[in-house]
Amino acid sequence: MNTSVDISYYPLKEEFIPAILDFIDRLNKHEKIKAKTNGMSTQVFGEYFDVMNALTEEIHKSFEIPHSVFILKIVNANLSTN
Repeated sequence: MNTSVDISYYPLKEEFIPAILDFIDRLNKHEKIKAKTNGMSTQVFGEYFDVMNALTEEIHKSFEIPHSVFILKIVNANLSTN
């Protein structure tokens, strides 16, 4: 089953940009998924378990920073235009 996830990450600390960029870089290292980033969020596309496993792994790493907030929207379709 294909899935698409729209995810926004809010590390609640003064220097938040490096943590966001690190999260995106780690997502991009997963070969079985596709991630597209824009100014407001990142979209992740692929097979459901590949996407969810990658997100679970990378969100867990990001939770090492206290008070990290993630907002996700998940749909059971591939909404990638490419």
